Order: sequence, then C-alpha cells, then structure tokens
Amino acid sequence: MSKKPEDYLGIITQGSLSTGLEMRLDPNTSVEDLRVGRFVVIEGRNNRFFSMLTDVSLSTANPRILQHPPHGDEFLLSVLSGVSTFGLVNVQPMLMLESSSESGDPELRPVKTIPSHFSAVYEATKEDFALVFGREDESSPQNTHFNVGRPLNMETPVCVDLNSFIERSNGIFGKSGTGKSFLTRIFLCGVIKKDLASVLVFDMHNEYGWQAMSESKAAPRVKGLKQLFGSDVVVFSLDAESSRARGLPDAHELYIGYDQLEIEDLELLKSELALSEATLENAYIVKEKFKADWISTLLDMSSEEIDEFVLTHKGHATAIKTLQRRLNTVVTKTSYLRPRVSHNYIDEIIKYISAGKHIVLEFGRQNNLLSYMLATNVITRRIHTEYVKRSEIYTADPEHAAPPRKLMIVIEEAHKFLAPQVARQTIFGIIAREMRKYFVTLLIVDQRPSGIDPEILSQIGTRVTALLNDEKDIEAVFTGVAGSQTLRTVLAQLDPKQQALILGYAVPMPVVVRTRAFDADFYRSMGDQASQGSAESSEQRRARARKAAEEVFGRGP
Repeated sequence: MSKKPEDYLGIITQGSLSTGLEMRLDPNTSVEDLRVGRFVVIEGRNNRFFSMLTDVSLSTANPRILQHPPHGDEFLLSVLSGVSTFGLVNVQPMLMLESSSESGDPELRPVKTIPSHFSAVYEATKEDFALVFGREDESSPQNTHFNVGRPLNMETPVCVDLNSFIERSNGIFGKSGTGKSFLTRIFLCGVIKKDLASVLVFDMHNEYGWQAMSESKAAPRVKGLKQLFGSDVVVFSLDAESSRARGLPDAHELYIGYDQLEIEDLELLKSELALSEATLENAYIVKEKFKADWISTLLDMSSEEIDEFVLTHKGHATAIKTLQRRLNTVVTKTSYLRPRVSHNYIDEIIKYISAGKHIVLEFGRQNNLLSYMLATNVITRRIHTEYVKRSEIYTADPEHAAPPRKLMIVIEEAHKFLAPQVARQTIFGIIAREMRKYFVTLLIVDQRPSGIDPEILSQIGTRVTALLNDEKDIEAVFTGVAGSQTLRTVLAQLDPKQQALILGYAVPMPVVVRTRAFDADFYRSMGDQASQGSAESSEQRRARARKAAEEVFGRGP
C-alpha cells in the first residue's frame, strides 16, 4: 500500500525487538504534534510493521550546542533544526504484515523481527486501521466488530471484536471520574445491539437502567439501556419506589429470603461485618441444627435461649451472640431481605435471560457496600448453579439439548469480591477462573485493580483502562501482559476524560482511543427504541416521576 508524502514522519535509526525502536523525526514534522499512544506504520523491505509511539524526546548531534543555546535567534534555530537538533520517538512494533501478502489475503502476525535501518515511518491511514481493527458492518449480522472510539489524531473508527470480547472475562479500569460507567455502557450497548449474549448488570449507583447523570451542561442526563433498547432490557429493583421516582414505571421488585442466604455469603462480608473465623464456625453449628430457617430462628432467640443452646449443642455462646448482632446489622441495612419470599425472583431473572433479555438490577437507596455485595453474591451464586446444571445437560447430549444463553455479569467495586483473601471462595473468583466453561463471564468495573487477586487479573481477556495514577494500580493492570513496560508510559499520559487504552483478546494490538460520545448520534446508531412500546408523552412521564418522587422522598420546599 503506497503512502502519501504528507504522512511521512521519519526514519528508524536503531533499536531492538525487546526494547523497541528509535525513530528520528523528519524536520518538517513538529515534535509537538506527536502524542504518546499514536498508531504508526513502519515500511520495511519485506514487511509492514504496525506500531505505537511510546515516548518522545529531544536530541542533538553536538552536545556543545546545548552549552550555548541560540536564545531568540529564529534564523539560527531554523538552521539547527532537523540537522543538529532533532526529535527522537520511541516506537514499539505490535503486529507485522508481509508486504507481498497484500495481493492475496493479508494475515497479521505477531512481531518476530524488526525493520532494517532507515526504514520509513508513516502516519497510519484509515485503511491501516480497518486492516488491523476491522470494520463495523451494519448490514452483516455475522460482523461482530463494534466502533468504540477514534484514534488520538484521526476521525476513523477503532473497532473491537465483540465476539472475542464475550469469550472471556474482561475489565474496565480507571480512577474515579474518568468515565468508567460511560465506557461500560458503550460496550454493553454493543453486546446488546449485536445480540451476542445477555447481560446482567448489578447497578450499584443506578446508572445503567433508565438514565444517568452527565457532567455535560448541554445534556445533564444520558439515556440508560432501558431507554435505548426498550423491552429487550428488563429492570429489577431492590428499591422499587426509588426506581419509580427516577422515572422508571415498570421496574420489577425483587426480594431475597433469609433462607436464600448461605454462610458463604457472610464469608464475603467478613471485613464489612468484622466477622471472625470463630463466629463463622458457630454459624455452621446453628445452621446444622435449624436448617433453612437458621437465620430467622437465631434472630428470634433470646440471650438465655442461646446460653441453653450451647449447653445441649456444640458452640460458643459469645460467638453465637456476636453472629446474632451481625445478622441484625445485615437485616437493618438491607430492606430487601424478608424472612420468607413466596416468589422465586432469581428464577424469573433466569427465564428472562434464557429468552434473550438483558437484566439491570437497580439498588436504589440500598446502594451501601454491604447491601450491594450481599445481593450480588446471592443472586450470582444461584444463577451460576443453574448454568452449571444446564451446561452439564448440554455437554452430555449436545444433539438434543440446547446450550445455555451466553451471559455476561457486570459488577462494580470488583476488588471487594475478588481480593486475594476471598477470591478463591467467592462465586466471582470461580467464574473468572472458569473462562466461560459454563457460558458465563464477568465484566469487572473498578478503580483499584491493585486490590484484585493477581491470578484473577491474569485471566482477564480484554482490559479497557482509563487514566490511573497509583503505581500499584498501573502495575496490576499489566499483570500477565508481555512488554508492558512500554505501555506504562502510554497509560500515564492519557487525558483524564474520554480516553482509554484497550489491550487484550478483543483487539489485535494495544490501542489508545478517544471513546465515543454518549450522545444523540450514539443513540441513533443503537436504534433508540425508547419511544417504542409506550405511548406516554415525555411531559406525562415527567409529571408521574415528580409525583412518585414526592411520595418517596417528600415534597420539596
């Protein structure tokens, strides 16, 4: 593929396969126009190398020039520029393509060699991006590429392969305020639109269901999945009054019975409830005696009854009384818990998923961390049990049994579920290590990846990372990634908003993108089904929402 002269950036002067290459910048190209993370192409004699700029520096042919710099002399500066003084750019090859293969079917391969001295470096073109990252084709249902943003210096789309994305568990990382929820929403929209899997979103901050707040003054609110995809998205709520007050008329209520709680759920909350090992051991003793009703029975027991219990059974009275107090804390902070629940809400969720629907579970005012962790763990554990059963039936008789519908579970504050001390016991650690063995994967959203078990991070297929400042978090993001040292500089130079580094299974090479704006153009590209299925006007909806808000939160001044 011939390159235009105006795309020329410079020539390769030295380097190695392990540490990267060094490019001497052409005098006609300003070093100020280059950005770390930019995508470039090196034209070797026999191969083309698709590469990323990883560092920029200034150099000189004669160090004595720096001892007597030409202050304010524009003529002398222009004479020296490009000859005695020049820019140096570090370039990391990521993929290679045999030049001769372009006449046939091009095949991108991992880099196994480097270009020769003085190979020319060019700006990547739209065709280069399409060759490496693919094209989104709306007319082809088999095309699973999805536009997630733009390169730093161009307006051509950068696509990820969503079919590869859902094959493994993935992570979206970034410090607070970098737009992780917007990134997550973009990827979820792609999966839903392409209908590649069902998604189950544990929506701690009520951002994915009906609408979410935006920092833009022009559009202070953005649409959620329910507005964009209509009846394809079903919203369940642990606080239905709050959901109605925020404008969502048809949220399904969800309650969890005491008998649905397992001791494993309490083990996940050890730090939040200050539970000791002795307390948990006594929980097993109480459960062995009272079976499914052990929590209800324990909560109703008096101090004297507990003392009498330990006289006739194993156990320690102090530990059991501590357990009783901790369970009272759980019940107080989680209003969705009931002694008995007649309707099986989790089975209802599974039926919707099997029918190809997508689920958002809103927490409303129940969004404290203890409440979030408990509900998320209980529901996911039961869904996983059902998926294991269905997967084994399908594996035993694939000719007559249908495979379960693929499911991607989205969790926020993921380091709380996947910390090294608990990851081996939690259902989320099990799912992450299974790598879609039972048709279920995770999408973990977190601002502290350093708090996640390194073994879990090494299983993450695709990592979408916004700006991180903490060195431990940056190191954690690159766990198990070869050649990560050069990418650290790229990550550190991201803008704090609407930029992300994408690397892993769903993209052929790491790439920095300006993420798509979540605006009216995006809504139209998703098919925006908000007006479908409801004849209610926007003014009627706002009036009803105001009335519901007054009932829940009280009338304003």
